[in-house]
Amino acid sequence: MTGDSTQVAEPGSSSDVLEGTLERIVYCNEENAWSVVRLAVDGRRDPVTAVGKLLGVQPGESLRLLGRWVRDHRYGEQFHAETYFTTRPATLVGVEKYLGSGLIRGIGKQMASRIVKHFEMDALEIIESHPERLTEVAGIGPVRSSRIRQAWAEQREMKEVMIFLQSHGVSTTYAVKIYKRYGPRSIAVVKENPYQLAVDIFGIGFLKADKIASSLGIAADSPRRAEAGVLHVLGELSDEGHVFCPLEELVERAVAVLEIEAAVVEKAISDLGSSGSLVIETLDHGEAIYLGSLHACETGAAWMLRAILGAEASRIEIDVERALVWFEEQGRIRLADRQKDAVRKAISSKVLVVTGGPGTGKTTIIHAIIRILEKKGRRIMLCAPTGRAAKRMTETSGREARTIHRLLEFAPRSQRFERNAERPLDADLVVVDEVSMLDTVLLYHLLCALPSRCQLVLVGDVDQLPSVGPGNVLRDLIRSCAVEVVTLDEIFRQARQSLIVLNAHRVNQGSLPVSGREGDDSADFHFVERDDPERALATIKELVSVRIPLRYELDPLDDIQVLTPMHKGLLGVARLNAELQSLLNPAGEALGTGGDAFRTGDKVMQIRNNYELDVFNGDIGKVESVDPVERQVLVRIEGRVVRYDRADQNELVLAYACSIHKAQGSEYPAVVIPVHTQHYVMLQRNLLYTGITRGRRLVVLVGSKRAVGIAVRNNKVRKRHTRLAERLSGHL
Repeated sequence: MTGDSTQVAEPGSSSDVLEGTLERIVYCNEENAWSVVRLAVDGRRDPVTAVGKLLGVQPGESLRLLGRWVRDHRYGEQFHAETYFTTRPATLVGVEKYLGSGLIRGIGKQMASRIVKHFEMDALEIIESHPERLTEVAGIGPVRSSRIRQAWAEQREMKEVMIFLQSHGVSTTYAVKIYKRYGPRSIAVVKENPYQLAVDIFGIGFLKADKIASSLGIAADSPRRAEAGVLHVLGELSDEGHVFCPLEELVERAVAVLEIEAAVVEKAISDLGSSGSLVIETLDHGEAIYLGSLHACETGAAWMLRAILGAEASRIEIDVERALVWFEEQGRIRLADRQKDAVRKAISSKVLVVTGGPGTGKTTIIHAIIRILEKKGRRIMLCAPTGRAAKRMTETSGREARTIHRLLEFAPRSQRFERNAERPLDADLVVVDEVSMLDTVLLYHLLCALPSRCQLVLVGDVDQLPSVGPGNVLRDLIRSCAVEVVTLDEIFRQARQSLIVLNAHRVNQGSLPVSGREGDDSADFHFVERDDPERALATIKELVSVRIPLRYELDPLDDIQVLTPMHKGLLGVARLNAELQSLLNPAGEALGTGGDAFRTGDKVMQIRNNYELDVFNGDIGKVESVDPVERQVLVRIEGRVVRYDRADQNELVLAYACSIHKAQGSEYPAVVIPVHTQHYVMLQRNLLYTGITRGRRLVVLVGSKRAVGIAVRNNKVRKRHTRLAERLSGHL
């Protein structure tokens, strides 16, 4: 706070005034700042309840509220605040409560008590003007006093930024992220170009930025808004997997979002093309509109792949047939003819794609290639698109596998890959697993880092869901006919004993799955029929918390994953997570005042790549502790503890349940999948197939036979707009 008081909220015709000391924040909605608080008021024995948009208030502050008294039929007498002023605490108790409220990182309740005991009513002045004197307090040295002074200055600046942003409809959560990104420049950046927020701040999409722009007076048909809207629509399309958009479709979608004339949108597209932000290519019918960065990745990937195919591989003297016999003898294994063919082509080809469903021997092929070529001194590197997929590859191959980001040495500060054409990988062969998850951007950067004489083996299941990112790399590579492809379609004897494997292939071929008998513990696949969604929800909760843990000796948090087709609805991600959190972790210590606060012991998932924290989209962890003093959540992910500041916490979501899309590349000991007609729009064959193949020991479907039938029959895979196959085949 910079002066004696701060005024917040819009002026109103308030007739009542309430003054008091803030005792407690009962509830605060960080999206709209609506709060319920308790005030200690002179002359009243019991605290008074006040409600309203009380952004940034802290326990211990003296408040002057302007508004009106109302009587709520449920909660009794309340003061509805329309405007409020804050002043520094006027009592020792108020000062101590204020400092111990968690407002200032580094000062908790005990430290606040010590500071106030030593400095009494001068405590706040000492922190602001003479922080070096804090070393007079036991437990505070020069380093900590400096940190407290910095935190005090930050919270004062941040409060000013938050007040400005809240007046333009920005929630507290995003205000913190904006301040972290821009610092003292926050207000200036927002005023100059509010649409920049949609680019720079995770969670603030175009629609939020557009509301801010409107409140700042930017006209609906302004060129700047039209250009931002076009870029937003193309960004949304890339999130849906498209690399480009046909011009007519782009104009139609942008007009629907912006509610302006098509001519204004077309002019924006033309101007963005002239500036290089967009690339416009001619199609057989119409034009293809690319974001400049995606066009560079698609064309660059095609050019480099053709260059790799055209270069000779490092020479190797090898009798392939003897090598195959040696591998079979060493591993006491017999390779099928198609597997042998894959190994031969991996040794002789510059680029090979190996695709097949579960139980068809893809892992064995990887193992054979590694063993044989290692024996010949080849330098081999293994990688996968995600951390969980790389970890599984390490476990199955017995060799180190890394994420593609780590293999290419991504540098968070510069936001670039250190391994590239100037500094290529020191490898003769790179093997990539789970290639169905590989998008166009990551393919481009991987190819950039391959030496021209390096060989590349890409392994994946083309029938699984395509990548979350833009492109359809595995399908396009196969469709192009530019690279060698081996398709594995024989299910091996051991795998045929698994109902999971059998049913994955049945679903993929358009047949209904078959269920193990009720009570048969040896069966690894079950269907529990529950037509009523409420009963289905109750059954899922019972399965996760009681039946599966007891029967299969599996941990509900670590070993069982609920996978669902949709985010919304009774059987969607959000509701399932709320129900399972209450069931499996009801008493964990929570950080924050909202109902969705993380609790100690919660199972959580990272939902975007955060290179500064070295965590990636889809990483799963467990909340180890919450730190109300530093306002941090500490999460153990892959054996290490990651500290999430307030600004990064919206990158975490509960993960008792997650979408099937988010589970790509992962395997779990047991999965439970609700399949109900509530999920109608998402009931697709490749979605159900992908969900089933995530289970290692047990898969349980819960829902209606009709919904399963709909999913199995629906083999319509939504076409993604890409031109990689055409570029590789020479048709462009």
